[in-house]
Amino acid sequence: MFVMRSLCLLTATGFVLSTFTTFATISAAAEPVNLETVTDPGPNTADEPLASEFSLEKAVHFLDSAALAWQKQRKCFTCHTNYAYLYARPLIPGDSAAHQSVREFAEQLVTKRWEEQGPRWDAEIVATAAALAFNDRATTGRLSADTRTALGRMWTVQRDDGGFSWLNCDWPPMESDDHYGVTLAALAVGVAPEEYVAGESAQTGVAGIRRYLRENEAPTLHHRAMLLWAAQHLDGLVSQDQQADTIAELRSQQHDDGGWALAALGDWERADGSPQDTLTSDGYGTGFVVFVLRQAGVPADDPAITRGIGWLKSHQRESGRWFTRSLHKDSKHFITHAGTAFAVMAIASCDDLLQP
Repeated sequence: MFVMRSLCLLTATGFVLSTFTTFATISAAAEPVNLETVTDPGPNTADEPLASEFSLEKAVHFLDSAALAWQKQRKCFTCHTNYAYLYARPLIPGDSAAHQSVREFAEQLVTKRWEEQGPRWDAEIVATAAALAFNDRATTGRLSADTRTALGRMWTVQRDDGGFSWLNCDWPPMESDDHYGVTLAALAVGVAPEEYVAGESAQTGVAGIRRYLRENEAPTLHHRAMLLWAAQHLDGLVSQDQQADTIAELRSQQHDDGGWALAALGDWERADGSPQDTLTSDGYGTGFVVFVLRQAGVPADDPAITRGIGWLKSHQRESGRWFTRSLHKDSKHFITHAGTAFAVMAIASCDDLLQP
């Protein structure tokens, strides 16, 4: 199912990544993680020591372990862990048992759980369709039957206003408002291979997405960044001037150390009412912004990108993860999992910067 392919630099029309061979030269052989042998990678803590040097191998081990442990223990999908994993993991070469297990688990949602019990939420449909479409594009380059089914089901839960009923759990940036779900649906149809977007059902759904986005302003910079990302794969979401404004706004949020803080990309409130930490750079903020800027065509040698990659390579933790503090409350910090996925995606988009 998973193939090694050579991809070029990010462009507005394609999914950019440099050649997989660069990753292959860095990734050393390690004991593979699988569903039977996986152990929980441990809590996400701010006081975990930094790694002595950047290690892609450790990052991959953490991503594999976090996704498989979540699958094994909780038997569900979440935006911050195994969905994010399906975006990042195919950017590492090789036939991974962990990747295959998580992919098959997502396919079973579509073919078994949804047929027998139905989806847990409409959001699960959209998130699954997006993850599978992204994964298809980065692996085989072909739209699988299960992905097509998930995309088709996505349109059946689209509301009359073009939006989707999302999980409003006060767990930003992913599970807190409907606007995020619409941009994720836009990404799903935009990245789906084999010109899926040209089909009649997709065109009707996309018209609804565009209508929703015209009538509902993006509430945060993170949402505008999501739109910037989606606009590289789907026309008619935001104008060129709006894209340029978002790029400039993202640049303005870079810290002196080269990183970005997730909390500075929005105005979210913490559960206990305490202030957000907008001054400390973190894995999600830095990885997400660097990846989105690269998707938008900002060159890998742009100073903002090189400084961002420098921050990522010098702030990996010993376990291989990049810590990100929860925007909700100081407990599990599961956004660290998505932050690690975006860190890997950002580094993958800048192959000339990968060597330690």
